[in-house]
Amino acid sequence: MYMFTLAGNCLLLITVRLSLELHTPMYFFLSSLSFIDICFSSTVVPVILRNTLSANKSISVRGCVFQMFFSLVLGVAECILLAVMAYDRFVAICKPLHYNVIMNMRFCIILAIIPWIFGLINSFIQVSITWQLPFCRSHHLNNFFCEVPAFLRLSCRDPWLNEIAMYVAAGIIVLCSFLLTLISYVFIISTILRIHSSQGREKAFSTCASHLTVVSLYYGTIIFMYLKPRSVYSPEIGKTMSILYTAVTPMLNPIIYSMRNKDVKDTIKIRLSKKSNHSNKKHGSKTLSKFRRFTD
Repeated sequence: MYMFTLAGNCLLLITVRLSLELHTPMYFFLSSLSFIDICFSSTVVPVILRNTLSANKSISVRGCVFQMFFSLVLGVAECILLAVMAYDRFVAICKPLHYNVIMNMRFCIILAIIPWIFGLINSFIQVSITWQLPFCRSHHLNNFFCEVPAFLRLSCRDPWLNEIAMYVAAGIIVLCSFLLTLISYVFIISTILRIHSSQGREKAFSTCASHLTVVSLYYGTIIFMYLKPRSVYSPEIGKTMSILYTAVTPMLNPIIYSMRNKDVKDTIKIRLSKKSNHSNKKHGSKTLSKFRRFTD
């Protein structure tokens, strides 16, 4: 899964970078999502692989802080970026004549930076107050990586302040992003239904279906993980949810976006065919040169 995540997201990044036809806001945000997925998966999955293969399953305090901090930054950044991508599709479908004016390069860069700012602020607050808790019960974390909900169960002091901070942050970031995404798609679907051409409706629905698939999977697991009361928190279910949004979703993103996106598939085919033709011509010219030298 980790190798597929790296290969798929890197292929998407390279394809968008090399193809001038894909230098649009939609693929700019898609490239940002691929970069976040690579970093997010690389922050968590290698540690899981090491623990699976090694008898020593320990992690240093510094390593745990590092993993918690960056997983929170990248998790929040992806959450908000999905809402930004929904807004981009809303402008493209509902206001097509003003799309290039609204989604100019400066505005796109601002929209791409905002998720990182929120991620850094939230991560700094969450990590700071989490590591102020006394962990006197146990140092054995029943989770695949250093995650806030799992740490709260280890504290020998009532972590009510941490829970409030976690719920407020999740409520503001996750629920607001999810609501913004839903509102965008309500307008998108109502606009699509007014399209007279069945081919046009099919193309618009196809473009949005991939985004909705990722949104449903990612937001669903995040909401379940961070907005569930500690009294009903199950470590086993929590570990499953963690794997879904740290390993499965980053792997599925490039598959969903590339396999369901005609522009990306066509660009990859064109690039591969050009490379194949260039290789054949080069091989043919070498053969012809050897033949000429032989006949001379």
